[in-house]
Amino acid sequence: MRILVTGGAGFIGSHLIDRLMADGHDVICLDNFYTGHKRNILKWMDSPFFEFIRHDITEPIRLEVDQIYHLACPASPVHYQYNPVKTVKTSFMGTMNMLGLAKRVKARLLMASTSEIYGDPNIHPQTEEYWGNVNTIGIRSCYDEGKRVAETLCFDYHRQNNVDIRVARIFNTYGPRMLENDGRVVSNFIVQSLRGIPLTVYGDGSQTRSFCYVSDLVEGLMRLMNGEHIGPVNLGNPGEYTILELAQKIQGMVNPDAEIIFKPLPQDDPKQRQPDITRAKTWLGWEPTVPLDEGLKLTIEDFRSRITAH
Repeated sequence: MRILVTGGAGFIGSHLIDRLMADGHDVICLDNFYTGHKRNILKWMDSPFFEFIRHDITEPIRLEVDQIYHLACPASPVHYQYNPVKTVKTSFMGTMNMLGLAKRVKARLLMASTSEIYGDPNIHPQTEEYWGNVNTIGIRSCYDEGKRVAETLCFDYHRQNNVDIRVARIFNTYGPRMLENDGRVVSNFIVQSLRGIPLTVYGDGSQTRSFCYVSDLVEGLMRLMNGEHIGPVNLGNPGEYTILELAQKIQGMVNPDAEIIFKPLPQDDPKQRQPDITRAKTWLGWEPTVPLDEGLKLTIEDFRSRITAH
């Protein structure tokens, strides 16, 4: 198949491309390098089955493809709050452009949505039926609301124009190629401990997150894309850890002498985040297989090679 991956030079996109290339597909990668990086796709640049197009998806593009994995959007608070208008535009107009493309060429589109659409959830764990508790005017809403309207667009294009869609709600994902400066806990803690500076925990560290290793996530995305169910489907690891536990784990693996310091909690930071993955298990036969310790080891090795290379 000819498969388009928007945001293909990014963290998750490039891992997905590795799998699609290994499976023998023709892959087109679309990225404007806002948070993606050429080094993530360098190994495919000479392949006759790979094409790279530098393009901003807020502008329309004409291509002939069978499937679209629509992953383009900055996904960490540091990056999506840097230019919030651009973030909303990427989610709204970018998704609109991709749906228009899918409609025109009759391609199936998988939209990478997010657990952030649940906001600061009042129910725990979060099922796909939950409508969320979201602040429409907060500092995170450029991302949350962008993704919520992107889901709306997908379902409206599906109902009105019969566009073949899939919607994945992605929970915290980690692994090699995460940006060092993305401000997310896993990368923060790894970078801080590798540099020998204190690990910063916001609040008292009792807030929880669930961490899914990137290869597990990619498997889930591909099963959803090629399965019969539209979604939305939660894709994430239901193993729940407090931020303090994570800090101590990474501290132990990298630098047991590193100090842990506490700072105040940022606005609209969710207290709990854990996916209910009953749908993914039932519909896709999918659940995460990589344990946190193993995934962290691989991620730390990758960060170590990049940080010492600087």
